[in-house]
Amino acid sequence: MPDVVEETDPEGVDYGWVMQTTFVLTIVVGAPVVALVAVVSDASIPTWSAQAAFAIRVGAVVWILTAVSVYLYARRTTVETDVGADTGTDADANGEADAGTDAEE
Repeated sequence: MPDVVEETDPEGVDYGWVMQTTFVLTIVVGAPVVALVAVVSDASIPTWSAQAAFAIRVGAVVWILTAVSVYLYARRTTVETDVGADTGTDADANGEADAGTDAEE
């Protein structure tokens, strides 16, 4: 049976982290925003279906703004990390640095 892989090392933006963070932040930020917009707008929302449609419309705007913001944050921090991590040496699978010369030559 293969070993369990418990972590990843993605190159570039970690889209799994972006999706999970977007999901959590949309719920945490989105619910109060939908409630606040409903109160401030004085919208007459008499039925459950009208309330659901209103929540979906406002929630969609919150979701897209959150998703774009989280992606841009992840991309910015990934670029900064990649620039600072460039040491000029290559490491093989065992973590040993390759000096760029062959011992056989």
